Amino acid sequence: MELAEILADRAVLACTGVQSKHQLFEELAQRAAELTGLDSNDILEAITDREALGSTGLGNGIAIPHGKTAGIKKVTAVFARLDQPIEFDAVDDQPVDLIMMLLAPAGAGADHLKALSRVARLLRTEAVVEELRRAGDAAQLYAILNSPPAPHHGV
Repeated sequence: MELAEILADRAVLACTGVQSKHQLFEELAQRAAELTGLDSNDILEAITDREALGSTGLGNGIAIPHGKTAGIKKVTAVFARLDQPIEFDAVDDQPVDLIMMLLAPAGAGADHLKALSRVARLLRTEAVVEELRRAGDAAQLYAILNSPPAPHHGV
């Protein structure tokens, strides 16, 4: 699965002024609603309900909040880079500034897991994370997220 299949250029945000996880989720839900035509409150509820089961903060300033919701046709992603990291209850207790929210149809099993795996792999790549943190705007963020993976050289 290529990220471009689930992440539209309009789904990438360079956010300023976000001060809490709830405010972040509201921003992500609003953009996802604009992209999908779904109600932002339904999206907010889906990701908040999932987050209540345990933090989706992976560590190193990265989080992948996700949820399933009726009415969405395919896995859809929204990415945000925050200008100031926020408290997120991440596994390493570090604040978060890079967030990839994933929404999936209620019945999506494998596609949802493939998307989660793909995003987690990408956001665990140190060079990609550094580029995302240095990028100037949403267009640069989108280009970085959709650039082909660097060849992996064994030692």
